[in-house]
Amino acid sequence: MESGRKGVDASPSVAPRDAFDASTDAAAVISADGIVVGWTRGAEALLGRSAPEVMGRPAARLLAVPGDPARAAGIAERCRAGMGWNGLVPVRHRDGRRLEIDLRVSASFGIGDRECFLLSAREQRPQWAVGRSVLDGFLARSPVGMAVMDPELRYVWLNDTLERFGGVPRDQRLGRRLSELLPGLQAETLEGLMRKVLATGDPVTDYEYVGWSWSDPHRRHAYSTSFFPLVDAGGSVTALGYMVQDVTERWHARHLLSLVNEAGTSIGRTLDVLRTAQELADFSVPRFADFVVVDLLEAVLSTEGHGAWLTDAGPAPARPAMRRAGLQSAREGCPEAVARVGDEVDFLPPPGDVNLLMSGEPIHIPLLDPSDAAWATEQPVRAARIREFGLHSLISVPMRARNTALGLTTFARSLNPVPFGPDDVLLAQELVARAAVCVDNARRYTREHTAAVTLQRSLLPQALTGGTALEVASAYLPADPTGGVGGDWFDVIPLSGARVGLVVGDVVGHGIAAAASMGRLRTAVQTLADMEMPPDELLAHLDDLVLRLSDEDAGRDPATRTTATFIGATCLYAVYDPVTRRCTMARAGHPPPVVVGPDGHVCFPEIPAGPPLGLGGMAFEAAEIELAENSLLGLYTNGLIEGADRDVESGMARLGAVLARTGTDLCTLCTSAVEQLVPVPQPDDIALLLARTRAVGADRVASWDVPTEAAAVGRLRAQATRQVTDWGLGELAMTTELIVSELVTNAIRYADPPIRLRLLRDARLTCEVADGSSTAPRLRHARSTDEGGRGLFLVAQLAHRWGARYTAEGKIIWAEQEIP
Repeated sequence: MESGRKGVDASPSVAPRDAFDASTDAAAVISADGIVVGWTRGAEALLGRSAPEVMGRPAARLLAVPGDPARAAGIAERCRAGMGWNGLVPVRHRDGRRLEIDLRVSASFGIGDRECFLLSAREQRPQWAVGRSVLDGFLARSPVGMAVMDPELRYVWLNDTLERFGGVPRDQRLGRRLSELLPGLQAETLEGLMRKVLATGDPVTDYEYVGWSWSDPHRRHAYSTSFFPLVDAGGSVTALGYMVQDVTERWHARHLLSLVNEAGTSIGRTLDVLRTAQELADFSVPRFADFVVVDLLEAVLSTEGHGAWLTDAGPAPARPAMRRAGLQSAREGCPEAVARVGDEVDFLPPPGDVNLLMSGEPIHIPLLDPSDAAWATEQPVRAARIREFGLHSLISVPMRARNTALGLTTFARSLNPVPFGPDDVLLAQELVARAAVCVDNARRYTREHTAAVTLQRSLLPQALTGGTALEVASAYLPADPTGGVGGDWFDVIPLSGARVGLVVGDVVGHGIAAAASMGRLRTAVQTLADMEMPPDELLAHLDDLVLRLSDEDAGRDPATRTTATFIGATCLYAVYDPVTRRCTMARAGHPPPVVVGPDGHVCFPEIPAGPPLGLGGMAFEAAEIELAENSLLGLYTNGLIEGADRDVESGMARLGAVLARTGTDLCTLCTSAVEQLVPVPQPDDIALLLARTRAVGADRVASWDVPTEAAAVGRLRAQATRQVTDWGLGELAMTTELIVSELVTNAIRYADPPIRLRLLRDARLTCEVADGSSTAPRLRHARSTDEGGRGLFLVAQLAHRWGARYTAEGKIIWAEQEIP
């Protein structure tokens, strides 16, 4: 057939009627004398006459021709015989139109004493037959490309549309295969599908593919193709039908939507500003562009101040200070780039208006001309790179989020010959908008995280000392930035009698709120420790404090509440006495300490666990263990032992194995232990406090039992003075004599036996008087006329510091003097 044939050759014919389908027919009931006695809605719709207009009136009035009584009588007789009748009858519509209806009359039946007939009818509509010329025109001018291939997959016919799609003239196609003509259209894959259809007889529909053709060699097109077998009268496959549509616009829209969706999972996977900028560049190349740079304002990369520009804060600076944050190219090494990641840049595309960053629309340059004065004069280096690497199309999109200017992202094409179009500008805006929100989130988080880390580090001890009782070392590892700053803390607190308090704790939660809560608890522990409380009592008071803080936070107005509600913490507190080498410990929901003996034996003392701080209503229990000299005591937070497998017992075993190594100084051991146990960033922060025990030798301790008689004061005073002199501390003999005299005298007068005096030479010279009374001493300010009441006042003046602590047997009054 000829695809260029014109003209219409069509004639009407009567459509065949299904004799058994009366579902849409109009129906009426006519009596034997020709009166209408029944009228349906179908009849009303067919003739436009309502039932009141027709009922009770002669049916002959509905005919479009004069009545024929003889014919009507013959039809009635036929129907009375039970055979029925059907034929074409002209009737008149209410609007005057003549209708040809296909009428069917049923066998007669009775309604009461009347003989009636059921009539059903439908309008007879003409059906057009399509001539050869119409069919030829349809095939030739169809917007769908069509072709017929022989069993050898050679073209035997194609229409004008397919010729236009491929760009190959018809006479060059006929007799040749697709793979010989258009190799850029996945010809081998398509021919494989054709062979499958010829072999199986099963059609293939809507197969999409992308490629180039001679009609538009510089742009990829997408096509939807269907193949189906052509069979002869005997049912044998003789040829192949081939239909194809250009669906480039649909494919492009779907591709853009897919890119946007994929960008949502590929950009902003971390809370790091630079990494997010690089993710935007990496994602866009080569999917969308061949060269991408992301430049951020210096203020965005800063962790100080508010950073960035508010878009409604007035005019921008004359020239923005920006820094290259992301860079990617389809060429290895990004040779097109003038600046590298981290370099300071001031690039703005022509016309170089800085307000582009604040409120401008994207700049779209479909065809870059490096010889243009705007490039050659203002950006000569970039103009040279544009010319050298063939950058031919550019889009620059300002990066803004939440009323804040963040920077500028520039996309360019060189290897891809298709210039950016309007749809590409929309896609670039969408990609940059998504990345901008992620960058702004990362910027805000980084600032808060930096503030929290700074706050937390300022609240942790800057220097630790265990005196002569302990050698201490510590390590603190902040959480992965994605996890937020935690509330881990540790401390070493000097106590009276050469004793040292060790504490480690972990506040529930992350962020500034956890860091601030940690600071409150650390201060509270220091205060309670200075009051010489034993570990179990200290935790009980700390538990009450946490409950009170939680109640205060919960009672605040949510509109003014600046931190999350304080919900709890864990803590372990230990007191080591180098004289007795005994360590008393209590814990509140915290992991037990680790002890490594001088021989390398590792154990985890069974300290009663106790409830976490903040639950209230439950008691804490203390346990006491004896530590050999040069034992290693380790206190830690749960982040150190949980590890990737979250198995605490395995983590404790790993910790013990690491700390059991000998021959390593304490600081190195502490650092290496954290590095080995936590080789990668963890979502929780980590604290480790190590203490190597020392003992105070018997040659540095002197003690005497005190009789409950006044005469004993003089003897004890002399003995103490002699001991101090023997220690080479003659300069302290007089003050020691006065302190001993006052403390022993007070004990004899006001306390209960047994009474004992002890002198301890450590970093300081300590004088202790123990008695069996639990009455607290009170510093009085005596009047000039009072005969007594000046003892403790005198002690306070002579000593560096003094105080009292309670024991199971009573109390100890102590006073310390600095050793010259």
